[in-house]
Parts: sequence; structure tokens; C-alpha cells
Amino acid sequence: MSSFIDEVVELERENRTVDIVKRIGVITADRVHLTNHAADHPVTIFNPSILVENDDVKIYARIVLGYFTYTSAVIELEIPIAELNYLSEGHYSGRIVIQPDNKYDIWGVEDPRSCIIGGKAVITYSGRTVNYFRPGLERVLPTVAVREEGGWKKIRVFTFSGEKVVSDKDAFLADTNGLTLFHRLHTQSDEYHCITNDVPAEVLKGKRLSKSALSKARIALKAASFEDKIGWGTPPIKVGQEYLLLLHGVDNNQWYKVFAVLMDKHTNITAVTRGYIMEPRESYEVYGDRPFTVFPCGLCKVDDKLLVSYGAADFASGLGEIDLSRLMSLLDKNRI
Repeated sequence: MSSFIDEVVELERENRTVDIVKRIGVITADRVHLTNHAADHPVTIFNPSILVENDDVKIYARIVLGYFTYTSAVIELEIPIAELNYLSEGHYSGRIVIQPDNKYDIWGVEDPRSCIIGGKAVITYSGRTVNYFRPGLERVLPTVAVREEGGWKKIRVFTFSGEKVVSDKDAFLADTNGLTLFHRLHTQSDEYHCITNDVPAEVLKGKRLSKSALSKARIALKAASFEDKIGWGTPPIKVGQEYLLLLHGVDNNQWYKVFAVLMDKHTNITAVTRGYIMEPRESYEVYGDRPFTVFPCGLCKVDDKLLVSYGAADFASGLGEIDLSRLMSLLDKNRI
């Protein structure tokens, strides 16, 4: 019996890009200074998520201190919204807030996605488990941390019992009509699935790190014929009565590009951009540890604009701006 409920509808997508993302600026590791580590600055800073709180943007980005095992942690930077236009020039101090410390993430804390659920700040990240450098299963698993007065506390790790899973990445929690985990499985049969699982609200109330087993996931969408795989990008933001998300697609040339979808409160897809809305074009997006990569992880609404944070070539952290009305126009033209 299949572990998946396949309710995927046909999405009309084309292998073309209308890049509507205005680049605001980029943060590189040489301009980031660590306040709670012996190293002065990381080697790379990339795949950032964001929270807008009051007049500040809090950036939660993946950092690497060395290339031997490429083990990552998460740094927090705080930048006033008014200073974002000078992002490429500034120097920033930040502290490591989530780092490896257990068997579920000992080889790395990767690709954080941050959001507010029930008034609580939540980060879901990809944990490189103790199995990461061993051939086999469960090498990467989604882990959830919540912000408390004393810092960030890890409370939940998710496993998928329905399949033999090599890794489970691109994960985040969202509350649209109850709590849902969005995640992307890589199975032992070398298949990739963008799936969702309903999870109980209790997963955010743990006092210590514990494990939850998931099964019978719902496949939300599949890669197009011109893509090798797709993955979830940003936690959703509410627009009207729908929810807007960005995803990444890896085309047959291994370029990472961005497209958008709308969902209803039951996580049914209601619209998709026909083409990509962003692709690598700046030098820091084209050349880095992973060339030709834009990898969205954060999305916030500021006035009538969307602020998107993304990883650039696994090297730097970019911020961009999207005109919400223009994006909605593209989505409205390709409703399902």
C-alpha cells in the first residue's frame, strides 16, 4: 500500500523566467562578525529566513566555519528596515543561536525556515543526523525549535515511517487550518516528493526534544518535465483568503530557480506562476559553492511589497523585493 495520498492536479508550467524580484542587497561572510565564537567571522552565510518585528528584520541564516565536514549552525542578525538599501555595504554582528548538539543534528543545522505560530517564533531546520556520513537512511531530518526568553529550544524531530527515507529537507511548519508540516522527502528509491502532513498542536508544547513519527503524507505537487526536482521554499503568508508560498525548482541544467503558488486553508493548490519568477543573474548568485542557485527561505509582507530572503550560490545571503500586486496578477492568470 502506498504511503502517499496523491491528490496532485495538473499544473500548467513552462520553462521560462520573468524575473520580478528587485535585488535589495547581499550579505557576505567577510562582513559578518560572530559575538559568541572564537572565529571572527564565518566562511559562508547563506539560505536565510527572516522575521519582521517592529521596525527590524531578524535574519536567521545558515553559516559554515570550515569546509572539512561543511557542518552548519544558525546565526541571528538584526537589521533596521530603514537600512536594508545599504545591505551590501554594512558590517554586521551576530550570534549563533542554534548549533549541533544531539544525534539528530550533530553534523549540521541547515536551512532554517522561521515563522510566527500562535504568537510564538518557530524555526524548522534540516538536521544532519549521526547517520549523515554513513550509507543508509534518515541522514537528514526536520527539527523544530521555538524561541523562549533564554534563547531557542529544540523540541521536536520528525521521522516518516511510511517509506525508507534517505533525507527529509525543505521543511517548515505552518498554521492555515491547524498545524501542517511541509517537507520534501528523498526516498531510497531515489524519488523526491513535496508533501504535507497534519500534525497536532502539541508538537510545539514540548519541554524537551522528542521524536514524532509521521505516515500517510499527501503529495502536494510534482516536478515539471523540465525539472529534476522541486522543493518547498518559504513558509506561507496570508493574502486575502489564500496563502502564498515560494518554491525552488532545479531544472535539467541544475539551475535553482523560483516559482510561486497559492493554496487554500486546506493546503490545496489554487494557482501557480506559469513560469519562474526569479533565476540566478547577479555574480553572487551565479558563482559560489553551488553555481547558479537562488534558494528562497523567507517571505514577509511589508506594506504592499514582499521581502524575500534567499541563499545565493551557497555562498551569500540575498534580500529581494517583490511587488505583491504584480505577483498576484501572474498567479491569477494561471488558476487551477
